[in-house]
Amino acid sequence: MNSLKNKVQLIGNLGNDPEMVTLDNGSKLAKFSLATNETYKNAEGEKVTDTQWHNIVAWGKIAEIAENYLAKGKEVMIEGKLMSRAYETKEGEKRYITEIKCNELLMLGK
Repeated sequence: MNSLKNKVQLIGNLGNDPEMVTLDNGSKLAKFSLATNETYKNAEGEKVTDTQWHNIVAWGKIAEIAENYLAKGKEVMIEGKLMSRAYETKEGEKRYITEIKCNELLMLGK
């Protein structure tokens, strides 16, 4: 049951090509945004699409797969966990970000 405490599954489309970072020790990091869409009808009966954007980070082998096979617009399914962190800007402002650390990646579509 512990594996269900912080688990995220999303199907969506990449908002940009993966941004790749290679660390000094040779390990790779891929960062990209993922758009998920929900469609519903409002009170007037009009179809409305609500898009949510998610920040995704992938390490190691999954990052290499992202680098070689993913591009903007590609449909994927990811599974991972929510991670929150804080950092300081060059101006000294403290910022907070929530990301999804990708543990599994499945390429969908064509």
